[in-house]
Amino acid sequence: MSIEAMNQPRPLFRTRRELFRDSGVGFASIALAGLAKGWGLDAENPLAPRAPHFAPRAKRVIFLFMHGGPSQIDTFDYKPLLERDHGKPLPFEKPRIQFAQTGNLLKSPWKFRQYGESGAWVSELFPNVAQQVDKLCFIKSLYGTNEAHGGALLALHTGSATFVRPSMGSWALYGLGSENESLPGFITLCPTLGHGGVNNWSSAFLPGIYQGAPIGNASVPAKQAGFAHLTSQEIPADLQRAQLELLREINGEHRERRAADAALEARIASYELAFRMQTEAPGVMDIAGESPQTLKLYGIDDPKTENFGRQCLLARRFAESGVRFVQCTHSYKWDQHENLLDGHSNNAREVDKPIAGLLHDLHARGMLEDTLVLWAGEFGRTPTAQGENGRDHNPHGFTIWFAGGGTKPGFSYGATDDYGFYATQDRVHLHDFHATLLALLGLDHERLTYRYAGRDFRLTDVAGRVVKEIFA
Repeated sequence: MSIEAMNQPRPLFRTRRELFRDSGVGFASIALAGLAKGWGLDAENPLAPRAPHFAPRAKRVIFLFMHGGPSQIDTFDYKPLLERDHGKPLPFEKPRIQFAQTGNLLKSPWKFRQYGESGAWVSELFPNVAQQVDKLCFIKSLYGTNEAHGGALLALHTGSATFVRPSMGSWALYGLGSENESLPGFITLCPTLGHGGVNNWSSAFLPGIYQGAPIGNASVPAKQAGFAHLTSQEIPADLQRAQLELLREINGEHRERRAADAALEARIASYELAFRMQTEAPGVMDIAGESPQTLKLYGIDDPKTENFGRQCLLARRFAESGVRFVQCTHSYKWDQHENLLDGHSNNAREVDKPIAGLLHDLHARGMLEDTLVLWAGEFGRTPTAQGENGRDHNPHGFTIWFAGGGTKPGFSYGATDDYGFYATQDRVHLHDFHATLLALLGLDHERLTYRYAGRDFRLTDVAGRVVKEIFA
């Protein structure tokens, strides 16, 4: 092309071929794939807020996902007998199916002590989180059925280890909508691309508008992560608006000639959302206006904690802006089959201060009351040794915790056996966990259904008990 041709002004409207080639410039590339019609949703804004089934305790969720499987017996589930019987054989049967073989009992290399008025036991791995322990609500008897990372991640995120199902973030957004029409209602920060990848934040057969919107991925530092093609330096907003109106008209004509085209509906909705995001998202993503004290609180002044601290701060900013479900991922680091001491020490050092900072900040801003914070890995680890100084995967009994969102502060529910291998007291299956999370948001897990392939589906499949004992 000649210099003269390049300098010719662009026509306001182009051919349809040119329009479809170029109109994506400036639109955020969000994976959205299917918007069903006829559910009584707002046709102009399918993300509009909707009434819950009953009074909610929480309005939004921040999920802190520890990818790899942190050890419950080295963090929050203190087992004195494990220390006493170090090196001895496990005095009962190991699971029939194991990810790998393990040997004798391995005590924790970290000291535990009690903190706060609740007297909760926390290991020295988490000195900052320990100072917030009276805000935490522990479930120490969670269990699943899958020993492998891929299946366990899918089970935690979607309720199924074997089939592609909508993620819990998508279900929450489908049930409640969003409080900000100019941002995605479900955002996942620096998610892992392994062990199920996009299926962990997928809307699956739910309408694509409820898909999680990734910001970066686990291989991209949080400082560099963002929405791709969020703004255009070439096309002004009024021209983009004109292009979008023409595209809407073309798509509308196309839609009228078809019975139902959910994928087309999703594309139309995604273009509109992406256009609105250009004015909203950059400001939320920009943390330059945060005070030095806040940046320090989250550990953003320290190279060791900066990455996860930035995720936690962005999670607070998105939650403040009305996003329904935000996930932060510390990936993929907690899988210590060997060298437990160095591995878990390094991992905890990266997340301890940011997590404590988030809890403190949410509380100080009055947001913790209606924001549900969740900390979890896909499973725990064995009290028996793998090799000389590692632990294997253990889905049979592990610890997660909630904070805020109407859960009991300074409370612990359930227990594992004396060595921390099996959930034994007040056992909580992953389906129970999902039922409880939805109930905290005001959603009945048995009523939150979607008809697909001739049957009604739900996050909890055909099971699930709400653990009301943890409700404040």
